[in-house]
Amino acid sequence: MTDAAFKIGLVQMRCTSDAARNLAVADAMIRQAAKDGASVVCLPELFRSLYFCQSEDHSNFALAEPVPGPTTEALGTLAKELGIAIVGSVFERRAAGVYHNTAVVLDADGSLAGIYRKMHIPDDPLYFEKFYFTPGDLGFRAFDTRYGRVGTLVCWDQWYPEAARLTALQGALVLAYPTAIGWHPSEKKEWGESQLDAWQTTQRAHAIANGVYVAAVNRVGHEGPEGGGIEFWGASFVCDPYGRIVQQASHDREAVVLADVDPKLLETARQHWPFLRDRRIDAYAPIVERVLEKR
Repeated sequence: MTDAAFKIGLVQMRCTSDAARNLAVADAMIRQAAKDGASVVCLPELFRSLYFCQSEDHSNFALAEPVPGPTTEALGTLAKELGIAIVGSVFERRAAGVYHNTAVVLDADGSLAGIYRKMHIPDDPLYFEKFYFTPGDLGFRAFDTRYGRVGTLVCWDQWYPEAARLTALQGALVLAYPTAIGWHPSEKKEWGESQLDAWQTTQRAHAIANGVYVAAVNRVGHEGPEGGGIEFWGASFVCDPYGRIVQQASHDREAVVLADVDPKLLETARQHWPFLRDRRIDAYAPIVERVLEKR
């Protein structure tokens, strides 16, 4: 790992029910990102399949695989061939009855640098993740790669400032969020713009408050029955430590998003906005309480 700037690439892709096809599309887009100069490439959440959490169906557990396993092997081989680091996403089968939504980091030599198991598990209409995923038990994590230290969080984690803070405190230069988020078609007209704005705003705030880059990579396309299901809103983006969006994809097309991650800019941002310096760690113990009684 060096202190040099590097380019991060986000693969915004359309997923299908064909795991082999999804891997082939990811492979081609990762190669394109590397050709265009990316040293670290991030894939969307659960990219090997359709977003199966729209229903509670025991047959979907057959989609799970071990880590290390086929997906990490394929991504590791590709990472070594291209000399890049890859952040992937796996439906992890840890043991019979114990499954996780897991981010994996493959370093440029093909080795598995580490895994992060999604900590915050949603249970909303068409996002029935509690049926499938055991909450992560590894804590919040960042991993050294050949090009820089990358923190990994996953989708619903995007809404939690505590997750961003604890990952940033481990020295991450960039917080990478593999994501699968979109609109319910019936809600899009009334709520769509505000939902997307909130999603983007909270992540820009994480970048500002922690003095880090944030990279959110989403899928695109409609999945589910006509008139229902989820329309994944794409809009994969990278923002800098000032919260400025430096690159963003469209809402409806596959794309490779490229942006620079510069440790010097991170250093400058933290010098001028010293939020980490001025933290009152002696006063934050109540943060671990569910709610606080009035006093």
